Amino acid sequence: MSRIGKLPVAIPEKVEVKMNGRTIEVKGEKGTLTFTHSPLVEVKIEDNKIIVSPKWDEAKALWGTTRSVIANMVEGVSAGYTKSLEINWVGYKFEIQGQKLILSIGFSHKVELNIAPELTVTPDDKAKNVIHVSGIDKQKVGQFASKIKSQKKPEPYKWKGIKYRGEQIRRKAGKTGSK
Repeated sequence: MSRIGKLPVAIPEKVEVKMNGRTIEVKGEKGTLTFTHSPLVEVKIEDNKIIVSPKWDEAKALWGTTRSVIANMVEGVSAGYTKSLEINWVGYKFEIQGQKLILSIGFSHKVELNIAPELTVTPDDKAKNVIHVSGIDKQKVGQFASKIKSQKKPEPYKWKGIKYRGEQIRRKAGKTGSK
């Protein structure tokens, strides 16, 4: 039995939730998100809470997932999501030009990534090597941050590359000279 699925999703005051068949639309201060859930799961709105329940035993795999997606939508339109990335090494830098992120990360060419219109990429105010990816859709924010990180993954010897802020990279010892 899903422990996550059992929990009701509380709807904040400034968030409006509408259901049209299986489609759920969530409106808030930051924007609007829609989601069409599986026919194996039942979703109800009662007393300013969203309750998700399975229709059959086969639907238990989708029960907790559906509840988590709806909870992420409610949180996204009210507060939003942010992922921070650090670019580490001498000469590694980034530029933001309109809807493009340009990375200089040690290749012979610059890497250009198109920023989706629903996402915002901003540099950090204090640190020059930190960028923030933010938006209302948790999946899109995480996917774009992962795409940035995949351009130059951090290596364990000198820690050069792109990593999430606060991520711990296990340091390896390099070769030792012969005696």
